Amino acid sequence: MLFDFQAFIEELREKAEKKQIVEKYEKFLGPITGNYDQQEWFTQYVSLFNPIECKIPEELKSDFDWGFLQQLVLSSFSSDYEFKKATEDKDNAEALKDLYIAVKSGDQSVVKTVSELWSFQILRLYEIYIEEQINLHALMYEDEKEKTAIQQEREMRLKRRQLYLDTMDKDELKAKAKEEQEGKLGNLYDQL
Repeated sequence: MLFDFQAFIEELREKAEKKQIVEKYEKFLGPITGNYDQQEWFTQYVSLFNPIECKIPEELKSDFDWGFLQQLVLSSFSSDYEFKKATEDKDNAEALKDLYIAVKSGDQSVVKTVSELWSFQILRLYEIYIEEQINLHALMYEDEKEKTAIQQEREMRLKRRQLYLDTMDKDELKAKAKEEQEGKLGNLYDQL
């Protein structure tokens, strides 16, 4: 895997403008040891976003933990996402969906699909999203008002995710039913 969580934490410790992120987190939660999946910000929040299979850059398939990246995207407060089938795949019920990530900064908005990203862009996403989660989790211990706001935003994002999954399931069921119906109609037509 190209992304190494502990190496990233060490990198943060060494940067003058970033080391306070790790220091603040460790002040409230103790040393950051182990992998990302052993961290409280992951176990209490990010892990609740179950990833779904989607398109990824084929040449980078074994280079990243794609499920973890998707969890980071879905749980982030700083970006929005959407799963969509490519136009050419609309009629293919088995086709994987693209994960679109939308980031807004000031008046500018950038939308990219995960499948079109380069490895350096993916590495940067890991860094941005992990920094965000570490910062927010530490802030919850630092300020009671912020804790309430963060918990509310987390709950809202989890509910929105569940609503999306419910809708997606219904859409897929409708698409499969339509395919079956068209198949039966085709068979009947062939018999005529």
